[in-house]
Amino acid sequence: MTQERKPRRGDVCELTIERFDERGEGVGRSGEYKVELRRALPGERVRAEVSWRRRNTLGARVLERLDPGPHAVPARCAHFGVCGGCSFQSLDYAAQLAGLHALVARAFAAAGFGPELEIAPVEGAHELYGYRNKMEFTFGNRRYVERSEPEGVDTSFALGLHAPGMYSKVIDVSACPIQPPALDAILATLRSQARARALEPWDQRLHTGLLRHAVLRSSRSTGEILVDLVTSTDAPELVDPYARAVLERHPEITTFVQNVNTRLSQTAQGERERVIFGPGSIVERLLGLEFAISANSFFQTNPAQAQRLFEIVREEAGTNGSERVYDLYCGTGTIALVLAGGAREVAGFELAPSSVADARANAARNGIENVRFVEGDVLESLRRESARADVCVVDPPRAGLHPKLLPVLAALAPRRIVYVSCNPVSGARDARALCAAGYTLARVRPIDLFPHTPHVESVFALERAP
Repeated sequence: MTQERKPRRGDVCELTIERFDERGEGVGRSGEYKVELRRALPGERVRAEVSWRRRNTLGARVLERLDPGPHAVPARCAHFGVCGGCSFQSLDYAAQLAGLHALVARAFAAAGFGPELEIAPVEGAHELYGYRNKMEFTFGNRRYVERSEPEGVDTSFALGLHAPGMYSKVIDVSACPIQPPALDAILATLRSQARARALEPWDQRLHTGLLRHAVLRSSRSTGEILVDLVTSTDAPELVDPYARAVLERHPEITTFVQNVNTRLSQTAQGERERVIFGPGSIVERLLGLEFAISANSFFQTNPAQAQRLFEIVREEAGTNGSERVYDLYCGTGTIALVLAGGAREVAGFELAPSSVADARANAARNGIENVRFVEGDVLESLRRESARADVCVVDPPRAGLHPKLLPVLAALAPRRIVYVSCNPVSGARDARALCAAGYTLARVRPIDLFPHTPHVESVFALERAP
């Protein structure tokens, strides 16, 4: 591609991929232009065709992979490159961690933090496969046909994951290496028994069909397994024999539930739930605590790394037993309960009623009495609190803290704020705002909860200046 004119759609260039961005796309340069490409990895050299141009950035697609580069490794998954779940199975794990560290460092630098801020190395996972304790699979009547599949394959039924950008088509997933192998066998039986019984999969265009989702959850500590079948209607005359057939073939399943979603939205949660077999929940143990996880409970999907994340939060909180702790966006109360043993009292704030119910049940389950959970809008609930907190833990959604919450949090004036960030950009932005309100930030501790993806968690403590 010559540089005498501005590049345009259809032009071809060669470039080496330098890094990946927060979406998992490869980033390199062609002349003065930054180039973004899907499914391109750091160190790889490619020929690419320009798809679009916006100012000094080009979007492109890979035409040919000229050199895999020094970080390439074989991908384990048969669906890798088609399924959008994992971005980096073909990238060496050390290079993944280096790329995640660069994402965090760039976000904080862009927010105005200088080189004096310590960005610790990313704490990597010990288990790179089989680490997910929850997978949501979709039933569909439009199967995405992969290049490796034979001609004439039946496209009227699939159970698996959506092809990226093609939400009406479903990849028929034979096995998913980031979930425990026991769940692969259950997935295969759910597929074969549905087909044997001619149960109709969901049609996303016409909004017809019975079977919508199969959600599989397992416990790392107890080995318990939960199957959650999401259907468009109750239909017990069809669902119950189907469930019995699956249970007969898999006695390792400890509970089987049905959620009914009559809405058009493609969510794996229903308006009502029915327990077909077992207690309706499974138990996970972390840091000496037990957590009951139901079909619709939120719980960290990588228990081993979640335990390390909670340890880091506890370290950064630095409590000695005398403090009052607030846990904002507390979800099902995992962090609040972990901190309760080292605090005088803990209050968790959460909007979702189901999460608060789970949090209270988990507190009772573990006999923890110095914690309370406040249901409602976090901002309004915080404004009603008369007692001041010594330590505040915030674990907001990807968008970060609500702009109206920042001044309220600063006015509370806790001596320490522990921020758990799932998005480096919003985390760095909020950290800068809190520093402007009188806090200081010394270091950031990233941790990888989701190997083979561009997602990275970070924990950092902000200290109130004297």
